[in-house]
Amino acid sequence: MRALARWLGLASLSAPLTCLAQAPLSQVWINPGFYSVHFDRNAGLEDANYGIGIEWPLTDMLSFTAGGYRNSERMTSHYVGMYVMPLEWKGFRFGVAVGGFDGYPRMNDGGWFPAVVPVVSYEHGRLGLNVGFIPEYKDRLNGAITFQLKFRFEAPPSAGAVAAQTSP
Repeated sequence: MRALARWLGLASLSAPLTCLAQAPLSQVWINPGFYSVHFDRNAGLEDANYGIGIEWPLTDMLSFTAGGYRNSERMTSHYVGMYVMPLEWKGFRFGVAVGGFDGYPRMNDGGWFPAVVPVVSYEHGRLGLNVGFIPEYKDRLNGAITFQLKFRFEAPPSAGAVAAQTSP
């Protein structure tokens, strides 16, 4: 059963990975993990969750994301998924991260599990910030507000620069 779940998970990535080949590398975001502010401040959890991750925009609304980090329970975790950010207001984007995580001992014995995380994102030039809301889940997952700084190596062209490049 676990082998089937892994195979289906990999197969479900084929469409986003095909799109990645068409997206410009200069638009890729790199992040150094998360900083988590846990709701239960007395649980002995680690707030600084260092790691490495990518966020690769496919459209204005969709981005592929994947990475690894040291989670709040001091274990290694991985994630893979999509940001779906359909709403925008004054430069802020609102939506969800949909995907899978592993490495949490009380969730599926540390194996992969699905997650939907509400997210607010702000991007300006080569810097961005994702803020996520992780809800408490029974006695298996500790709730937190997460902060994820992200960087890109090249700023996207401004709207004026794009218009100037495409005009005759």
